[in-house]
Amino acid sequence: MAKIPGFLQPYLASYELSNLDPQRDRKLIITEVLNKGDGKALEWLTQNYSKKDIEKVVSFPTKGMWLNTNLDYWLRIFDAKISKTDYKNAIINFSS
Repeated sequence: MAKIPGFLQPYLASYELSNLDPQRDRKLIITEVLNKGDGKALEWLTQNYSKKDIEKVVSFPTKGMWLNTNLDYWLRIFDAKISKTDYKNAIINFSS
């Protein structure tokens, strides 16, 4: 897999792209692009990761990494079900 293109930097703003490995960091990259990405970023995502990889990230969301509206959207798109506890844990809490 090629390196992460520069146009993804806005969606991975907290990270140095050259330090990210597309395979090792795929869960982070997929999560951030699904949360923040535009059409071009989503197209890159689907060209570089399998539907199974993307669906797995949505079905097992990382704690504290998701905006609720975006997680809701992708859960519907993939018809994925997660527990209320996993959902609550996945949502970014801006008040703490």
